[in-house]
Amino acid sequence: MGIIQDNNLPLDDFMKQSRGMLLLYSMKNPSFPEYIFSSESGIMCLDMHADHPYLVVVGHYDGNVAVYNLKKPHSQPSFRSSAKSGKHTDPVWQVRWQKDDMDNNLNFFSVSSDGRIVSWTLLKSELVHTDVIKLKAEGNTTDGLDGLQLHTVGCGTAFDFHKEIDYMFLVGTEEGKIYKCSKSYSSKFLDTYDAHNMAVDAVSWNPYHTKVFMSCSSDWTVKIWDHTIKTPMFIYDLNSAVGDVAWAPYSSTVFAAVTTNGKTHVFDLSINKYEAICNQPVVAKKKNKITHVQFNPIHPIIIVGDDRGHVICLKLSPNLRKTPKEKKGQEVQKGPAVEIAKLDKLLNLVREVKTKT
Repeated sequence: MGIIQDNNLPLDDFMKQSRGMLLLYSMKNPSFPEYIFSSESGIMCLDMHADHPYLVVVGHYDGNVAVYNLKKPHSQPSFRSSAKSGKHTDPVWQVRWQKDDMDNNLNFFSVSSDGRIVSWTLLKSELVHTDVIKLKAEGNTTDGLDGLQLHTVGCGTAFDFHKEIDYMFLVGTEEGKIYKCSKSYSSKFLDTYDAHNMAVDAVSWNPYHTKVFMSCSSDWTVKIWDHTIKTPMFIYDLNSAVGDVAWAPYSSTVFAAVTTNGKTHVFDLSINKYEAICNQPVVAKKKNKITHVQFNPIHPIIIVGDDRGHVICLKLSPNLRKTPKEKKGQEVQKGPAVEIAKLDKLLNLVREVKTKT
């Protein structure tokens, strides 16, 4: 099933909009949505619950978050934040379901350019919020009245949660920094990366290798990191602002990136460490900007979305999903351990160069 968050206006025109829509499609009938939910404010992001796929959480341009239940096909969300219950004061750029809490309550996180990372818990008929972290732009202070030092708020733009270390997550910011955070510490970061020169548009942990994450930015670059090292392992300049990146679910070395000049780029580091193995124009670059990309978890399909509400589904050609060939008398090794070793081999080459220089 595909999902569209439909704003029908370019990103620059959000102030003019008066509505948003959440549309859910089946690939069997891409011409008309299976579900339609309308809202008073544009929907910026969404996440479907892994164990309860009928629950969809969304983040709005007006700072609210809401949970829709597909089993209840009326247009009103089952849960929604409010000014009294801790709504964000700026657009919500990402939402993500978490594991149930100690009392088995459903909960999710949200990040906004108001600098707050918020945990939301679904209790009976209300959303209960807890501020996990308040971002501050490091080094940016201004003098207020009576000589008070005022901290400039850091603007959160993206986050991702570690696949195995439950408390650890990454937050990307409008200033270009990436913070490694803990759910347990609200006042300090585990680490800070001077990652990009412009806004971080996405951060994503590798699905196989627990040390590796990827980031992309409006500064035209995609960077691949070992979270224990402060400098990136790989840097790719894509000649246009990079709206989103996604790791492939079937390989530790394959990822896709989308750029605002209308192209989708597919990389396989095990085939070519220096450039993409495919650069595919998808939309007319003068009219539309691609803003999102995602892999299908099972089939060799990627889905891309643009800033005018269009979604395009693309099938990866066989050369973009090559698997190791069997040698006579030898069985091809597969599985997570092989994927980790494959990426480790590439990282070790870079580590050797870094230590020599």
